[in-house]
Amino acid sequence: MPGRIQSVERAAAILKLLSGRSRRVGVVDLAGELGLPKGTVHGLLRTLQHVGFVEQDPETGKYQLGAAMLHMGSSYLDGNELRTRALNWSDSLAARSHEAVRIGTLHEGQVLIVHHVFRPDDSLQTLDVGSLLPAHATALGKVLLAYHPYVLDQLEAAGLDAFTGATICDRDRLELELGRIRERGWASDIGELTPSQVSIAAPIKDRSGMTSGAMGIFGPPDRLLVARQPRGELVAYVREAAAAVSRELGAIPWG
Repeated sequence: MPGRIQSVERAAAILKLLSGRSRRVGVVDLAGELGLPKGTVHGLLRTLQHVGFVEQDPETGKYQLGAAMLHMGSSYLDGNELRTRALNWSDSLAARSHEAVRIGTLHEGQVLIVHHVFRPDDSLQTLDVGSLLPAHATALGKVLLAYHPYVLDQLEAAGLDAFTGATICDRDRLELELGRIRERGWASDIGELTPSQVSIAAPIKDRSGMTSGAMGIFGPPDRLLVARQPRGELVAYVREAAAAVSRELGAIPWG
């Protein structure tokens, strides 16, 4: 049996590091994290750049994932069963709530956005598909953590970052919050990731009864809150849409 090809493994490691970052990364930083000589990393980056898998910023010289790699990722997401089953219901939720809709799954302790429906108005919006969100500071993430509590150990080991003054960074407080989410069947984030944003989410279950994803809406407090709490009709819309997707995935009965 042929052995593994070292250069391919190293190239894959570079792509994995770049995919987990929201900012461009330089050769020195990549070499340090991978424990490889700078010249070796630079050569791999030049090759990856040639095939379109990474792009280099001409001003800073730093690297990020390229368009070809993002296209491949989108192709995977297009084939994802969760996204496919949720297409119609997510459009319906956006229409009912008049807010943007996101669907996410757990990926290495974060929330990977696999589908995003824009808010149905003419405002300028950015597509979030493929982005990663912190699990402990978002409604989508807290739903997923509530039904996959073992992930919390990984997050605590890495450190629960504070993004705003409302972010829950204490393990005990977060466990209490996750318990409440399991009891009521939905989660909210009121300024925990971004001060000017609120999100509401509910779990999506598959045919085995496992929580395979989460579905939710997000927007400004003045539209999603009343008396500083999530609006009841919006919570109901989110839960109904998540239940419908769960039924599409074979989770019958769903509760």
